[in-house]
Amino acid sequence: MTAADIRPRSLRTRPSFADAVFRRTAFSAGGITVAIMLAVGIFLSINGGQALGVAGPSFLVEQEWSPETKHFGIAAVLFGTVTIAAVAMCVSVPLALGTSLLISEITRGRLRGFLVAMVDLMAAVPSVVFGLWGVFFLQDNIIPVSRWLSTYVGWAIPFLRVTDAQGHPLTDDSAFTSAAFIAGIVVGLMIVPTQTSVMREAFSQAPVGEREGALALGASRWGMIRTVVLPFGRGGIIGATMLGLGRGLGETIAVYMIISPIFTLNWQLLKTGSNSVSALIALRYGESSQFGLSALMAAGLALFLITLVINFGASIVVARSRSGAQTN
Repeated sequence: MTAADIRPRSLRTRPSFADAVFRRTAFSAGGITVAIMLAVGIFLSINGGQALGVAGPSFLVEQEWSPETKHFGIAAVLFGTVTIAAVAMCVSVPLALGTSLLISEITRGRLRGFLVAMVDLMAAVPSVVFGLWGVFFLQDNIIPVSRWLSTYVGWAIPFLRVTDAQGHPLTDDSAFTSAAFIAGIVVGLMIVPTQTSVMREAFSQAPVGEREGALALGASRWGMIRTVVLPFGRGGIIGATMLGLGRGLGETIAVYMIISPIFTLNWQLLKTGSNSVSALIALRYGESSQFGLSALMAAGLALFLITLVINFGASIVVARSRSGAQTN
């Protein structure tokens, strides 16, 4: 026997029937998900193609929405969508982070189980309930806060200032109702339970040995959380934030119930008047002509693509910061 006849033994094993079924099921589920996403994108592209062909590049910069006169675009509604989602992130991320750390690191026993159940139940509350709560309770109680921010903080942060067309400050209650600020708070509270659940699961998987090692070396509870739990759950924090951002961009009913729709860029966050792509579709769908429906489909396509870009970006960021990969 020569050296050329010596070959390494094959270590391949035939998969069991259960493994083969699981693999085919997993591949089928993934393929169906991708196919559905492609089908949605193709549907929106085909139905919105007529409006996009008429509007052209101005579709992204035009503020007016009048498909009947061939003057329409998503600049104003897209700006409102991003504004509401940004406010929602500022509200939801700190609340979700603190709640998830409280549940996973502080509470124990029955109290922890109760808090987990309450957070999970909050995620099941319909968005219309949050919308009603925002309209009839939050709005009246948040106006004094908005007025205080406009009066004492607006001079330093221009987008918190509420003024009229001549630049004079406004203090009437009607100037602060139905604003992007109020809609953003409601949307932020809606997505807190989802973000909390994702962060909690990431934090709970931090290695027990590293937790006990940090405490044994003299670290305080906060020191252990800062050096072990938070670095390990970095991917979970990013994933939960992006998941909430996608939900905030696409929220419809609650935003539609709260805002006062306008078709202009409103840089004053606390001032009455805002809009979003999803609220625009809900508002105009029933009364639109065939061409108007095509314009709404084009707006939906823009929101669909933005959501895809955010999700793909989040996937890349999470892949580069896997939980526990850089735990100190």
